[in-house]
Amino acid sequence: MSEGGKSLQQAVTDLLAVAARAGVPEDKARAEALSLAAALAESATGAPADWAKATPGATTQDFFDAAVRGRRWRGAPTATLVELIAEGSVEKVAYAQALAEVASAACTLGEPTMRVVGNASVAAAAQLQAAGAQPLQVTAEPQPKAAVEAVPVEELPAKTVDELLAELDELTGLTSVKREVHRQVAVLRVEKLRTEAGLKSPTITRHLVFVGNPGTGKTTVARLVSGIYKALGLLSKGQLIEVDRSELVAGYLGQTATKTADVVASAAGGVLFIDEAYSLTAGEFGADQYGREAVDTLVKEMEDRRDDLVVIVAGYPEPMAEFIAANPGLASRFRTTIGFDDYSDDELAEILTGLAEGADYELVPDALAKFREILAATPRGRSFGNGRFARNVLEAAIGRHAWRLRDVTAPTRDELRQILAEDLTDEPEQPEPSAGTAEKPEQVEQGEEA
Repeated sequence: MSEGGKSLQQAVTDLLAVAARAGVPEDKARAEALSLAAALAESATGAPADWAKATPGATTQDFFDAAVRGRRWRGAPTATLVELIAEGSVEKVAYAQALAEVASAACTLGEPTMRVVGNASVAAAAQLQAAGAQPLQVTAEPQPKAAVEAVPVEELPAKTVDELLAELDELTGLTSVKREVHRQVAVLRVEKLRTEAGLKSPTITRHLVFVGNPGTGKTTVARLVSGIYKALGLLSKGQLIEVDRSELVAGYLGQTATKTADVVASAAGGVLFIDEAYSLTAGEFGADQYGREAVDTLVKEMEDRRDDLVVIVAGYPEPMAEFIAANPGLASRFRTTIGFDDYSDDELAEILTGLAEGADYELVPDALAKFREILAATPRGRSFGNGRFARNVLEAAIGRHAWRLRDVTAPTRDELRQILAEDLTDEPEQPEPSAGTAEKPEQVEQGEEA
């Protein structure tokens, strides 16, 4: 275990204290914190054993199961933090700070790689930014710690529809998505005004289908949609609860209905976002009994909670079309599909720059040029991560940056902030050619592309 910073046990204990003040159940907060830590440290040798010390009786499989659940929070606020923000809780900043400390503590698990340091830095920044706290403050100590003191800010009034739409418009790319969300908002706003005026108005389904490849901003837009619907008065809370098949389906028939109903209940007043929803009905022979039970329960819950719940299902285009067609109840409730296109190189470069700034780093021009070289050499198949690819590059670069400064006793502020081109690759630095032994230009270029 590396030295410096809080242990995971202490970080979790501190988070539970904040959770208690905020009215968050202890088991919920603990599970979330441990999942986040596992997701950040899963590449570290020996991490499962250290992680288990904060989870008596846990196994190595428990560690990796928790890591799967926590991966979505490596670049986004956790589910509980989202709920606290939606409720306007006075503890939202304190909870975000405690989560940032959990991210920092993940760097003490096992023998962490520089990648773990990068993961933790980005995750901590995501929690703090979501709650309205200051971004990570850079210190002169290049220790492998992701989180430091964050400064609370004054409570701000709830955002208006126009402010949230402006945030949507500021997102990189997504031109057709923005247009469709604006159209949907206009329709729902007029429907609400007609109802308030005593006029007849057709019931317009608010549920949405998001289709596109991974990392194209679907969860980010879903989070904004939840806030917009709340600002319109269509939802009472506006929180976003993100789940996948594993969080809806139980191990035995009969239990799935209860598990799915509980998940939907947690999203009441907000948006339930189901990623890879087609996994509930996909399979060699169609939907299995467990997936069918989850879908049937979901349809019933959507009907029972139709006045204060929005469901957004997401996944690849073709499987999602089959998913909607698999159940008449789904087809009647999901009538609006929004497509998310892959990002261009320019858009990915903009995303990478934004992520770096959010974590209080600066990409120097050579580093951005290097990123474009990496993009040019990366295949763009169905599994290409889009925005996640950019985030993964940054996480790895932050780790290499920390390693590069390992022997610098008193780095300057610029050295602590600046990501260089060499931080974006594992290649060793090219030695300066000695007199009379100049390298051929093509040899240098080939080495840079490797």
